[in-house]
Amino acid sequence: MSETVHFIDTTTRDGSQSNWAAGMPVGMMDAVMEDLDKVGYRALDIPYMPLQFKKIVRDLKEDPWEMIKMIGKKAPNTVKGSMLGPGLRVFDTGGNNREATTLFLKLLAEYGVLQRVQLMSNINNASPTWKWFIDLTRKLGAEIVYGVCYYIGTTRHTDELYARKTREAVELGADVIYLKDAGGLLDVESVRRVMGIMRENANGIPLEIHSHCTAGMADAVYAEAVKQGCRGFHTGIPPLAEGTAQPTIANTAENMRALGFDIGGVDIERAESISKRMYRMAKEEGLPTDFGPTRYQVAQYIHRIPGGVASNMRHQLKELHLEDRVDEVTEECVRICAEMGEPHMITPYSQYVCTQAAINVALGERYKVVIDDFIKYALGFSGPESGSADMDPNLRDRFCGLPRAEQLKEIARNSSIELNKPLKDLRNEYGAANLSDEEFLLRYMMKGTEEIDAMRAVTKEYPFHRYTGVDSPIIDLIDELSRQPKITQLQVQFQDKTLTLAKESL
Repeated sequence: MSETVHFIDTTTRDGSQSNWAAGMPVGMMDAVMEDLDKVGYRALDIPYMPLQFKKIVRDLKEDPWEMIKMIGKKAPNTVKGSMLGPGLRVFDTGGNNREATTLFLKLLAEYGVLQRVQLMSNINNASPTWKWFIDLTRKLGAEIVYGVCYYIGTTRHTDELYARKTREAVELGADVIYLKDAGGLLDVESVRRVMGIMRENANGIPLEIHSHCTAGMADAVYAEAVKQGCRGFHTGIPPLAEGTAQPTIANTAENMRALGFDIGGVDIERAESISKRMYRMAKEEGLPTDFGPTRYQVAQYIHRIPGGVASNMRHQLKELHLEDRVDEVTEECVRICAEMGEPHMITPYSQYVCTQAAINVALGERYKVVIDDFIKYALGFSGPESGSADMDPNLRDRFCGLPRAEQLKEIARNSSIELNKPLKDLRNEYGAANLSDEEFLLRYMMKGTEEIDAMRAVTKEYPFHRYTGVDSPIIDLIDELSRQPKITQLQVQFQDKTLTLAKESL
């Protein structure tokens, strides 16, 4: 009897982050969520990291809490989860209030979406400081999924590291261990080696794989991973698959069948129907759709920028009217990595590198302005595995000598105050003690109400944009005919009714 493989859907979270700079509207998720729940996925990776809450409020002008309620209601049959950590203000030197984080997790559990928590080994998820967070998520009913993060180009990323990280996952009681390849850097030989190491050290815990199509190798990598004992595959639905996102579920499922595996009750036809609807909604929204399949990209192995970070970098450069300087920023990323001791280009370090590179290029002078995160990196806040110990010593001295360095050290010294502040006191800082839990947490994440007020102004009538995604060939025809310069009038007749459309005279 054939072994069964399963699939984790990344469409709404990593697919959107990679191909649309996390710009998938909540209303679009709403239009397809019931069908996503019926495809037969092992789990749905959904966008409720605090960073995504901020993106939804700031850029999409939609209500993230209404998104959470919608997903919990419309996808009751599939495990739902996301990457999370013990803090609501990601990478904040000032600390993250533990009671606020606890409240956030409890609300997610109550709304039915905290059922799977993905951790990443590159930010010391197995360290003692994370124990309370892991214990709490378990108590709330979530499974722990631990990511062993793959990388190249450093002396730190050895076979022994992957073995040790897998053993750490076993020790913390992970329910699933997955090989995480944010940069799409795995090839057939490397996945055979690393997945084999993980299998030998996983003590029987199920294995999954998460890669990106950025370098054009992910489909072949998945086909090899299943031969090495992997049974879970992170996939997306086009247009939020391929490109710099994950492989498509349709092609991955076809490959698994060809290799003699059973795909269970996965409804590929339904997934393809969702894809057609998303293409239509993307066209309505003006979002790009021409992503894949992706060809082999040698440059990816040089700059190693993850797909989601590259997408956001292009988006931000466009906002700064610097979209024509992407190549310069990419080259600057390579230089910064070398100077910083080759930090692993994955969250959070990839964001640091790309942000600093954009600043250097925009200002025309390297390190004229230095982001706080790199000053903290130079101060040693990032831990022994970050690469900071190998940072260029002259640059380290320069960063540590900046006036801002002393301020950041003082903030770090006082971080325990923020960490242990009573929730009642924190509520008073953000409006009133009687705020709803959701509103308080949103204000805490956004550091105030200004951006929330702007979002509320747009969502007075409905909390997110509305889409149907229904195929309408007649509308497509009218749209196409309207673009023809010689056609000035169009008449549509149905039985005894006639509709006439005419272009305005200029």
